[in-house]
Parts: sequence; C-alpha cells; structure tokens
Amino acid sequence: MTGSDLSPMQDYALTVDRFLDHGAKWHGRARVITAGASGDTEIGYALLRDRANRLSGALLSLGLKPGDRVATLAWNTQHHVEVWYAAMGAGLVCHTLNPRLTTAHLAAMITEAGDRVLAVGASLGALAEALLAACPCLEQVILLDGDRPSADPGRLPAHELETLLSEAGAPTPWGQFDERSLAGLCFTSGTTGAPKGVAYTHRSNYLHTLRSLQADAMALTAADTILVAVPMFHANAWGLPFAAPAVGAGLVLPGRVTDGRSLMELVNRHGVTVAVGVPTVWLGLLDHLDAVGGDTPGLERIIIGGSSCPEALLTRMEARLGVTVQTSWGMTELSPLGAISPRSDKPGAARGAGRPPVGVDLLLTDAGGTPLAEQRNTLGHLKVRGQSAVQSYFGASESALDADGWFDTGDLAIIDDEGNLTLAGRSKDLIKSGGEWINPVEIEEIVGALPAVNLVAVIGRPDAKWGERPLMVVEPANGGDIDEGALKASLKGRVADWWIPDRIVRVEAMPLAATGKINKTQLRATYGGA
Repeated sequence: MTGSDLSPMQDYALTVDRFLDHGAKWHGRARVITAGASGDTEIGYALLRDRANRLSGALLSLGLKPGDRVATLAWNTQHHVEVWYAAMGAGLVCHTLNPRLTTAHLAAMITEAGDRVLAVGASLGALAEALLAACPCLEQVILLDGDRPSADPGRLPAHELETLLSEAGAPTPWGQFDERSLAGLCFTSGTTGAPKGVAYTHRSNYLHTLRSLQADAMALTAADTILVAVPMFHANAWGLPFAAPAVGAGLVLPGRVTDGRSLMELVNRHGVTVAVGVPTVWLGLLDHLDAVGGDTPGLERIIIGGSSCPEALLTRMEARLGVTVQTSWGMTELSPLGAISPRSDKPGAARGAGRPPVGVDLLLTDAGGTPLAEQRNTLGHLKVRGQSAVQSYFGASESALDADGWFDTGDLAIIDDEGNLTLAGRSKDLIKSGGEWINPVEIEEIVGALPAVNLVAVIGRPDAKWGERPLMVVEPANGGDIDEGALKASLKGRVADWWIPDRIVRVEAMPLAATGKINKTQLRATYGGA
C-alpha cells in the first residue's frame, strides 16, 4: 500500500455502543438508578456496560444473528437499558413497543417487524401472553425486572434475564458492522391510523445524540442527573439513554410509576438536575406539590415535548419549581429532536417550540408543496430534512420524501425573525366552517392560558348549515368548575367571533393518547358526531 492509498483520517464508525463504552471508561461510577416498589437499585456505567456486553453473547446464544429484531415490551428500567445496548452492540435491532397500545396494534407491529425475541418488563405478562398467541414469528421470551417464569411458560421458552446472563452470558465484540446498519425500530402511534415503522441506523442515532448535546439544545454534562420520565418506547426516550453515558450524566429511571408524589421523591432523593417528559407528567408533579406542600430545590431544568404546552402551565412550572423550562418539538420520524428552546432563554421569552439545532433544516410551503417566498412570520406547511430524519418507512417500497428530498411533517407552523418555531396545529385538524378555516391551536392557546383550565382541546363537529363547527373540551384545574361565559369571553376580540365554539364540554380527565398527547381521535369519536 502506498501513501496515496491511505485515508488521511481514521475510519472510526459511528455506532451507538461507543456511547456506553465511553461512559464505562471515563465515567464508570456515574449512577444509573431504577425506582422500584421495594426500593431503588443502582449501578455504575462500568458494570452496566459489562453486563450489557455479556448479555449480547447470551442473545446470540439464542440463535439470533445480526439484523434480527428483538422486541422490548418494558418500562424505563436498568434491565431495559441492558437489553437495548446488548442488542444494538451485537448488530441486532431493538424494537421498542408501547405497552399502552392495543394488543391488535402491537401484534401488527411485531408481525411487520418479524421480531424473533420478546423481552417483557414487570407487570406486562398478561399483555405478553396475548401477543405470543397472536404473533407466530416470536420464538423466545426474556423476562425483565425480576419477573420469574411461570411453571408453564406457554408455547415458547422463557428466560429470566439474570439466569440467562449467568448461564449464557459471554464477552462479545461490539460494533462489528457498518454504521448504516439498523440499530432500532419504533412505530408511530396507531391512534390516528395504521402505525408506520421508523428504522433508525447507528449513524443516524449517533449524529442525533451529538446534536441533542449542543449547548443550545439539551446541553447535558457530567454534572447532571437526569430523570427520564419520557418512556424508552417513545422514540428512544428522546435519545437520553445514548446522551447520558456520552457525557457521564447520571440516569434516574422511574419504571412505570410517574405520579406526582413518586416523581417528587425521585427528584429529591437522587439530586435530579434535569427532568424530561411530556407536559401532563409535570402537571401531576405541580398538583401534588400544591396539595401537600414541598419543593424540589435541586431541580434546575425541565425539558418538555410531545405536545404543545399551555403558557399558563409553563409559567406555573417556572414559578412554582424555580426551574428553566425548555420547550421542544420532534417526531418519531426525526429520531425525534427537531427544535428546542435554549436553556439560556429568559423566562417569558418567545420560545414556541424552539429553534432547530445544526443537522436539522426546516422549510415552509403552501398546501401544494411550493416553498413560501417568505419563510419568516408566515403560516405554512412544515417540511424537514436532516441526518436523522426518515427517508422511507420500514418495509415501504416508496420514499417518504418529496421530489426535493423534504419530509412533510403534516404540521402547520410559523418561524419568527429569530428562528423560533411555533407549531400552529396539524393540517388535518383544521376546521372548515362555512368555507373558511378555523385553527384550533389558536383557540387552545388562549383558553389554555386561563388559570382555571388544566387542559383544553378543540375539535370539529359536523354542522348542517356550516359544514363544521368547533367544539371545545375542557379539563378544569384542580377539579374545580369553570364558567362557560368566561371561556367564550376570553376569546372575544382575540379571534373572529365565528371562530368561538358554540358548545363547550367539561371533562374530569382529558383522554390521552399512548404518547401522552391529548387524544383528539377519541374526542372526535365521543363528541364529534352530528
């Protein structure tokens, strides 16, 4: 080989196992804590890496080969993280399943993915049994979180993880594959139609991790301890199980319990500095603190996403908890981070969903897909491209992109002069009344800012005269009552009179989809009839 044949730089593959390798070598004693009914468990990255690496050998001993899919039906726990890295490090594909979906939806996902092994978390045995009966492709079961196999485990071999690790675990070389190999698989929610699979590569997840760690993004450091209240089955828990060992930050995993009291105790017991999850999780924390008193003095930041957050809730979080709240926007198709407000933003700053970090590009178009001549302060259909954005859905024969390489998010949005993105609703959620469009998000933002309102949603309802009319569904704050006249008065002069909903429905608890967002599909089924 001559000098001219040598590459000027090393070919150091971008595979996600390197994150845990780094955490183990340079931050080996940083803690990964799992909450449990009988007490919290704790492990350092060095030992966790050793266990996950030997678990790779155990998985391969089951007859799995690179490219095979391992499904996980589990909560945020140490065992789940170990299976995650064990599978990906060995070239297997980790397919995270959402236990809050129906058996039919999950069975369709498992069958489409061709999963061979199902790893099952605590308390999910009954659902797993139903899936085993519906999915002939499944060949093995691994029981996580201390669950023990029953005397008759059914048609498939069932292995308790600790037993499998002790009997078949073996050190295994990680990263022996191309960085463009599949690492993970996550399906979009099935609540709005047939779920679609998004297959993440090692390279896309690696670059997404670097993007999320930027100083104007999640900005995590070794000084942080992160409460991961966003489930691992929601787009890789927003990439946090990669990002935390990459910088040596501590991880606090709450299992399946995310009520306000439990979260407060975890935050205070383990010195959590950054907490991450959907707005409804933090609403529960606030309600608990208001009901019983107490504080979370060590908590510095909360990063929210998954759905838009009412301004009243943002203000309440900052005032009651004394934290910086970072809003964000993303999608399963984006791995998921698309935009985030910087931690440096002052309280009350115009933040919307934040700004896109490097590696994400945004475009606004008209309804026909033509780019808007003015990309600032104009409502448009939002498209995106980037190194961690979907190109085609799992198993699809066609691209998910337009002719110019952009992915249509299905969102309406505005970008201001500073580059802040504000989501203005899903294009499919617009209400056409008398031939004119009504945007539910504008109504929801105004009503959601009222102190008497916890959550609000506006849906379209068939109308014989106008085609559609808006109907408002409201969850009052603190179980109180709310005056219909006050709700309508809050909109007077701020939206057109004909936008104001004719009917208002009060509910004790707003229905939430499997992702923690307000379930407008269920609201339409319940209240959207003629």
